[in-house]
Amino acid sequence: MYQLSARQIILIAVLSSFFAAGTVALVYHFGNRVQTKSSASTEAPSPQGISDPSTVTDEQNNIEVYRTLAPGVAFITTTSYRPTYFGDIQEGQGSGSGSVIDAEGRVLTNYHVVEEAIKTGGKMTVSLGDGKDFPAQYVGGDPDTDLAVIKITLPKDKLTIVPFGDSNNLVVGQKVLAIGNPFGLDRTLTTGVISGLQRPIRARNERLIEGAIQTDASINPGNSGGPLLDSRGRLIGINSQILSPAGGSVGVGFAVPVNIAKRVIPQLIQYGRVRRPKLGISPVDVASLIQRGARLPIQEGIMIYSVTPGGPAATAGLRGVQRDEDGYMTIGDIIISVDGEKVKDNDDLYRLLDKRQIGDTVKVEYLRSNNERSTVSVKLTDITDNQRRPTRRF
Repeated sequence: MYQLSARQIILIAVLSSFFAAGTVALVYHFGNRVQTKSSASTEAPSPQGISDPSTVTDEQNNIEVYRTLAPGVAFITTTSYRPTYFGDIQEGQGSGSGSVIDAEGRVLTNYHVVEEAIKTGGKMTVSLGDGKDFPAQYVGGDPDTDLAVIKITLPKDKLTIVPFGDSNNLVVGQKVLAIGNPFGLDRTLTTGVISGLQRPIRARNERLIEGAIQTDASINPGNSGGPLLDSRGRLIGINSQILSPAGGSVGVGFAVPVNIAKRVIPQLIQYGRVRRPKLGISPVDVASLIQRGARLPIQEGIMIYSVTPGGPAATAGLRGVQRDEDGYMTIGDIIISVDGEKVKDNDDLYRLLDKRQIGDTVKVEYLRSNNERSTVSVKLTDITDNQRRPTRRF
């Protein structure tokens, strides 16, 4: 056994202390840099002006949260343009809410609030409660999570930033406050509790949004995109949907968790969209086809309707619906599993791909029209906008 002398032990101790000090300094230095860059992904302290909720009455807490953060809630007005049958242009108006999220004047809202204005080359304005309307610029949007970022130009001292909370640590029964502009009524405050967690809701493009927050705080048309706050004045959700046969609040509203927004916002700012790993296919649920009378060899899975030319699936040899030599239609390949995990429908595929990164290679098991089962390796890529077709793609 090799033994150390006393001198060697002392030398090692001295070198270790220097190394430890250097490591601490580096961690501190880069840790500060990471914290600065990722401040949007950490839970902020309570804003100044809001007392510890346990030390004041519920009424006083409501007053303090509203007084402190209402100036940071945006009233968004949109104008869209559509050609009519007679060749003229029809103007449409819309409105919603949003939250100022940084000193650069960026405002977080729902994608559906600004969607028509963006698609038709319309315009957007933002009011922050001072009677003035400011033109807004579109930064980026993600239909899959129903989130978007727009931007206004104002001096930093004129902006009230709504701080991010943490939606991972919420509990049912916790008090929440919603500030928005329902029916155009500027900066309306409603209060309630978290009624449920991990509720699955769907964006307008039918993509599943998992983990939504259910609340009984009144949410009405115009509240969309506005903040759902905790009692310390931190943003925990983005109010997005209501469940109502009559179109008004019946105490069942849903908010997109803020932690989803934390993941999405950096990409919206950098790329204008969210870059996700995709197979490059237009999928159709097998179950839905069977319900419509189709005769298929299996009861679950997703059939490939078409593949993106040059995309990952096409490169790997997967096929969509085709015509054979006699002119008859043959069904597309039916995906059964990805990396050994069963795929029953589009939602399953979305969950599986959401856990992967661009550039990952996955094993796709599929059933071809001749009833042969095969497995192929597919390298996931990001299908850019100019490669997409009007149908949904994964």
